[in-house]
Amino acid sequence: MSIAIMRKALTGVSGVPVTAYDGKGEVEPRITAKVYARTAAAGIHNIVAAGNTGEFYALTPQEIRIVHEAAVSGVDGRAPVTAAIGRSLHEAIGMAKDAAAIGASAVMSHQPVDPFAAPSAQIDYFCNLADASTLPLVAYVRAEGFTVAEIVRLANHGNIAGIKFATTDLMLLSRAIPAADPAGALFVCGLAESWAPTFTAAGARGFTSGLVNVAPQLSLAVHAALEKGDFATARAIVNRLEPFERMRTKFRNGANVTVVKEAVTYSGLDVGPVRVPGLPLLDQHDREELHRLLRGWEAEGSIQTDPDRQQSAKATG
Repeated sequence: MSIAIMRKALTGVSGVPVTAYDGKGEVEPRITAKVYARTAAAGIHNIVAAGNTGEFYALTPQEIRIVHEAAVSGVDGRAPVTAAIGRSLHEAIGMAKDAAAIGASAVMSHQPVDPFAAPSAQIDYFCNLADASTLPLVAYVRAEGFTVAEIVRLANHGNIAGIKFATTDLMLLSRAIPAADPAGALFVCGLAESWAPTFTAAGARGFTSGLVNVAPQLSLAVHAALEKGDFATARAIVNRLEPFERMRTKFRNGANVTVVKEAVTYSGLDVGPVRVPGLPLLDQHDREELHRLLRGWEAEGSIQTDPDRQQSAKATG
């Protein structure tokens, strides 16, 4: 996929599906592919394989490849598949080569998790990966402390399609966007629907989403409103999503993926618990609160449910 086409896809919703595990806690590729297939069928513009909502850091490199393969199979050409890569530079380059071999459209590099990482050297990490990758790269920037010049250097690299900007340093974002080459990398809101209106106002385009696993039409509605400049409608939808997103922030985001996986299981696909150190399962109180919210969304047709669950609901109703 050309970098221009990839940048166009990044202006939309970048969905991050969950990874399904079987009863023994191993990656279940069939169900994982089904999660990706549902996301693609909903019309999500870019689908990220093994991102944070897919538990990238809880997976081994071999398991990451299994998830990438399940994603390419499940999406089946209906949207770009951006394969998440990371860890050491050597490992990340290997993952990028594997992703190209299995048919991914682009790669997304997680920011290195290292207590001694220097900002300028982290930009070098991204740029070195972009140099080595035959696929366009999306740089996932999560830490603070970068200068405008460093972000601009990243944005102006010829093989970087976008920057998933996932900090609340809006001053940096609003200064870096006009300073970068307008033909360079696209700046994408990396903090999902809740922050998308604010990031859009600062000049970013598109946003990432874990909500797409269960209610993709709500994500697409936020995107459609922002594309029209209708911030009032976008904020109104975001307000409806607020209980779901706030629940994900519990335990300093330790429940982030847990809430999404519980919602996917509610929708009819058993994707298993989250691997530690994430919160494996919600407690009974939080599960009941989440189910009340999901029942309301289901009643209005906002939830994507598995056909088997729909038949079961009819039989018991």
